[in-house]
Amino acid sequence: MQYLLLIYRSEAELGRMTADDRKKMTGEYGAFTQAIIQSGHFKAGDGLQPTTTATTVRVRDGKILTTDGPFAETREQLGGYYLIDAKDLDTALGIAARIPGAKTGSIEVRPVMIYNN
Repeated sequence: MQYLLLIYRSEAELGRMTADDRKKMTGEYGAFTQAIIQSGHFKAGDGLQPTTTATTVRVRDGKILTTDGPFAETREQLGGYYLIDAKDLDTALGIAARIPGAKTGSIEVRPVMIYNN
């Protein structure tokens, strides 16, 4: 089964990180990514640009409405994701717990819907 692991973090805290802290974090993410690639769980994953680059789209009464920024103001912002293949939720949760961002932010684990055509 596929699971989407959504990585939430504080952009403000990320902005306060030193160059050395960022380098360490990048190394931790690189090692984690290589580990799940080698284990066969990795399907896709990427970091996201800051929320200041986001645009939210809504359609109301047939009109397209856009708003700068994310949908809601929160303390943590969606910073990236991994799409993984895991045999069950417990396996997915174990993988999510190893994501470096889980130490300072949170990881939302969601099963991907499977559509039968």
